[in-house]
Amino acid sequence: MPLVDIEGRKLKLSNLDKVLYPATGFTKAHVIDYYARVGRWMVPHLRDRPLTLKRYPDGVDGEHFYEKNAPSHRPAWVQTARVEGSSGPIDYCLANDVPTLVWAANLAALELHPSLSRAPKMEEPTQVVFDLDPGAPAGLMECCRVAVVLRGMFEALKLKTFAKTSGSKGMQLYIPLNSEGVTYEDTKGFSRQVAQLLEQQLPELVVSSMKKELRVGKVLVDWSQNDEKKTTVAVYSMRARERPTASAPVRWEEIEEALEARRPERLIFEAPQVLDRLERDGDLFARVLKLKQRLPPLL
Repeated sequence: MPLVDIEGRKLKLSNLDKVLYPATGFTKAHVIDYYARVGRWMVPHLRDRPLTLKRYPDGVDGEHFYEKNAPSHRPAWVQTARVEGSSGPIDYCLANDVPTLVWAANLAALELHPSLSRAPKMEEPTQVVFDLDPGAPAGLMECCRVAVVLRGMFEALKLKTFAKTSGSKGMQLYIPLNSEGVTYEDTKGFSRQVAQLLEQQLPELVVSSMKKELRVGKVLVDWSQNDEKKTTVAVYSMRARERPTASAPVRWEEIEEALEARRPERLIFEAPQVLDRLERDGDLFARVLKLKQRLPPLL
């Protein structure tokens, strides 16, 4: 069991040759290497946000489980935050540094799902998220169409919006707020109104209800993610798909070009490609961390 030094923290790594993505031969060592390298861009987006780990000890084809409570065997330097849950307090991990990301990767936590709030102010979201989830046969192309319409709506409200692919079949749009006094009642009410308005405007394409029978061939604009008890996959998180894809920020020009060319696959990136994009373009989500905006009343 190799012992490594990550920014002055000692970690024992295990089962490095274990294949976690059988279709491509992507191993646990590859996953750890990705998180170690992406960390300098990813950690600022995770800092102080209670984190749910989605673990795949036997790889993406095996059983998985969500871990909210920080495991008792964690290193002493892994920071935590206590959050009151419906059945008692939960001590969540905080991925406040690269060693913690590597530690989580060594647990085969392929996916990282943070809160929209930072501890200890769990009642104050720092952003609004719209999760665009297509129902087959709709896919990423239809999500792009919805995203462009939403962007136009938000521009009319003088709100900057940032897009990322989910690393799976959908997309997420973020409206940074970073303003004191915002509540989930504010963000959920706003996002619900937006989703319902869009459903009225584009009934052939958009649905705002979670009911499966309504979602066939349409894009669910999931406003319900704006909740203190829910999480959304982190920017730069890997996904447990057949191939080692990751959730990646994309420029609006890229979305428009993919739409025009009818090539949504251009927006799907595997972990090595995400690293290449970061080295070339920097963090396209950096402004989400600091841009201050206020939600206007819709009605």
